[in-house]
Amino acid sequence: MNATRRAAKFIGRQICQSCIAVLLLAGFSFSQAPVSTNWIQFHFTADGTRRNPSETVLNPGTVAGLKVKWRYKTGSFIYSSPAVVDGVVYIGSGDFNVYALNARTGAEIWKYPTGAYVLYSSPAVVNGVVYVGSWDDNVFALKADTGTEIASYTTGYYVDSSPAVTNGMVFIGSADQNLYALNAANLSKIWSFAAAPGEITSNPTVVGGVVYFSTDYNVYALDARTGVQRWNYLAGGPVYSSPTVVNGVVYVGSDDFNVQALDASTGEKLWSYMTGGYISISSPAVADGVVYVGSHDNKVYALDAKTGDKLWDYETNGIVNSSPAVADGVVYVGSEDNSVYALDAKTGAYLWSYTTDDPIDSSPTVVNGVLYVSSEDAYVYAFALPDGSKPDGSKNEK
Repeated sequence: MNATRRAAKFIGRQICQSCIAVLLLAGFSFSQAPVSTNWIQFHFTADGTRRNPSETVLNPGTVAGLKVKWRYKTGSFIYSSPAVVDGVVYIGSGDFNVYALNARTGAEIWKYPTGAYVLYSSPAVVNGVVYVGSWDDNVFALKADTGTEIASYTTGYYVDSSPAVTNGMVFIGSADQNLYALNAANLSKIWSFAAAPGEITSNPTVVGGVVYFSTDYNVYALDARTGVQRWNYLAGGPVYSSPTVVNGVVYVGSDDFNVQALDASTGEKLWSYMTGGYISISSPAVADGVVYVGSHDNKVYALDAKTGDKLWDYETNGIVNSSPAVADGVVYVGSEDNSVYALDAKTGAYLWSYTTDDPIDSSPTVVNGVLYVSSEDAYVYAFALPDGSKPDGSKNEK
């Protein structure tokens, strides 16, 4: 703590608020500590946009200073995306395990063996419980502190969908073509909805009592309480991308190369933008009126959320299946060129990247000044500014 802050802290204990105001006018500065937050599930929250609005440490001015803080090797490839809650990183692996790792050190806290791959299903952590799907056809509920199984629910086929957990309910899709609503306490089935033929691998989003998901050529909106269909939209190609819902608009990509914006109340198409390739499993992130999404033409796109007009694109050296994450003016995204990138959210300018040994389909998570991402090289990575760095990325003098 520098001398000014020590003095301010001492004075603040002894004088009134009006006197502090006088000190501020005289040139004293009080820096605010970073806001601690959690990234509890794939979309950030069940109604989220893959945007962390609380991040203050990593920004366009500091992110170039990121270094590997730690990495942890699982027993196989990783497509799953990290959840970070109360200082613990939760992740699934192709070695059939769900892991809990210390977010500060990367040390293993526990691992839980499922009966098969934990592939694209990314953990959700709510009220001390970890929810995740597996290729043994099950949805699991595990104690967040110990990994002990609380309950499981068996679907009719493998589960690649990531759970959305809200209001005591778990929403998750299965390759058996059903979307399930389960009781969060014991995973008993509340309802299920049989979609059009096609495996449900997309991740549901729940906004305003409506659950949105996609499968085959369709995007659906269901009543979250009853499972009754409100509408469905027929796209021009298969839809594996997960819908993101912001300000009454559903944003989703499809394999006909298009990003679509739909009215969340009716499913009516508002606009579409054609990229140069499939939009497979990259799910849109939305922040400050901009939609960010990856494509099989190796590019990350930024589109105006109201009009669909392209604002910028950035070309990597591989297809982009990773779903972008946005925090404090930076877009983070993985690529099958083995790298994770940080781009300026306003301009698309390159800010930083790190290359692993294998492709990155995992979607990044950014919380509390740390970037977490996983790779097909079996590692979970944590990147942070080096110890002693100032908020502007420079070093403190000793």
